[in-house]
Amino acid sequence: MDSKTTLSLTEARKRIFDIAEDVQKPGKFYTFTENGSPKAVLMSAEQFDSLMEDLELSADPNFAKRMAKVEKELERGDYVSWEEAKRQLGWDKFDNSFAMERAKKPYQVKKSGKTKGKQK
Repeated sequence: MDSKTTLSLTEARKRIFDIAEDVQKPGKFYTFTENGSPKAVLMSAEQFDSLMEDLELSADPNFAKRMAKVEKELERGDYVSWEEAKRQLGWDKFDNSFAMERAKKPYQVKKSGKTKGKQK
């Protein structure tokens, strides 16, 4: 779920360092206004990259067809597990750091030399 905050550019200027840290939280972004009208949006670089990738994929005229094909394959059970894929590719012989699933540990944000966990 997106968490949008709207601030004037004047207020944003005063709080830019806190805002830059805040947008690192998943789904968090700020809309900056000038004279009450939206002027700019600030989000994390990671979220921006993800958004741009989504836009690029949606511009591909064959993307919807490929996704429909994948969904049908999933419904039929026509896929292999991650463990089986690693075995077929010969990756099971490598150290886990070579190819592994995303860690379940929440992201960490360093502040003033201290590390704090994900805030809700």
